[in-house]
Amino acid sequence: MAEITKFSGHLNQAPLVYVFVADLYRHAVQLQAHQKSLRPLTNMESLVVSIVDATIAAQNMSVASESLGLGICYIGGIRNDLFKVKELLQLPEFTVPLFALTIGYPTVKNDPKPRLPLNNLVSMDTYKIDEMTNLKNYDEQTVQYYKNRNSNQADVSWTEKNLAFFSEIRRPEFADFLKAQGFEL
Repeated sequence: MAEITKFSGHLNQAPLVYVFVADLYRHAVQLQAHQKSLRPLTNMESLVVSIVDATIAAQNMSVASESLGLGICYIGGIRNDLFKVKELLQLPEFTVPLFALTIGYPTVKNDPKPRLPLNNLVSMDTYKIDEMTNLKNYDEQTVQYYKNRNSNQADVSWTEKNLAFFSEIRRPEFADFLKAQGFEL
């Protein structure tokens, strides 16, 4: 798994590694046992619901872990080779590995990263384009955060990190994996 994620040092050292999976397989088994069509299960809405459910479970585990003084790290790199992860975890159809979550006592702990201000996250009644997209103040905060944090210091803003991240198409085989797992796009 560490080789797949290209995050081997962290994954190999973490005392606990959980993989969160969007799982509709058990639903498929129940539908088949009752001679019901699997078609409603294979659509994007069903997949999104299972992704949301797995993500909520991971977030709850993260909050609980951090409340106990533990550190966590989400690792989306397991999606670098979904077919291999499926093989390693012996996942059946109608399942999608989403991310790993490591939990342990961190050797280095960064200060909390500044969060987007509410005016960049919440709109009342309608989407407030100007408020949601004006990130000047937040970029100034994140530049200072990244420059001064305890590890992996960088001279970069939130916007610059996102521009770099979204400058290339990532994991284009994801759609092929979804289709192979029985989902319709």
